Amino acid sequence: MLLDHCVPRRFGRLLLGHQARTAYEMGWSGLNNGRLLAPACPQFDAFLTVDQNVQFQQNLATLPLPVEIMVAGDNRYETLAPYAPTVLDWLSRPLARELVRIERGGVLVRLAAGPPPD
Repeated sequence: MLLDHCVPRRFGRLLLGHQARTAYEMGWSGLNNGRLLAPACPQFDAFLTVDQNVQFQQNLATLPLPVEIMVAGDNRYETLAPYAPTVLDWLSRPLARELVRIERGGVLVRLAAGPPPD
């Protein structure tokens, strides 16, 4: 799982059973989300962000990998930690090239789906 610039690194530790790396750790700190997904595709199974603009910056029909947006008031670890169970549940299912949002309260909303990853 690739964590966007705006997701605290230690959030990845909550994703037990999954390897999480940050865009910064990958050397991609200068890439915005529009250019970040392409190089992430061959190395990661999914992308996690709190940037709600991703859904408007991407062609949802041709997403290169699954994207999950945590809809939160801010990106502090304490705010995002309660989202971890829903992220883990999503990761435990077969992933499609889709964009999903986790709304407050752990509600998962699928916005777009494409074909399964290669």
